[in-house]
Amino acid sequence: MSQKLYVGNLSYDVSSSDLEQLFAAHGTVQSATVIADRDTGRSKGFGFVEMSSNDEAAAAIAALDGTEHGGRSLKVNEAKPRAAGGGGGGRGGRGGDRGGDRSRRW
Repeated sequence: MSQKLYVGNLSYDVSSSDLEQLFAAHGTVQSATVIADRDTGRSKGFGFVEMSSNDEAAAAIAALDGTEHGGRSLKVNEAKPRAAGGGGGGRGGRGGDRGGDRSRRW
């Protein structure tokens, strides 16, 4: 069973290929993706790596979490599932206040 890992505090110069090569030393990498900003295309400084087994994922976490890469200390841990609904900024995705406080009518 594969396991997805979160990789944080990446240098903005790290590519998905670089990430794959870094993790390949610890097992079979099924996928490696650096997350980029939609508007600028610039790295957001984090990514995800999917290892082919839980044992390989644990080995990668043990070997890479806290190590320096590209001048930055990596944060590597098990990726958490996305929250249901995905986004909306805490306002239910409706875009904000729609008319103010309606409890006060003059």
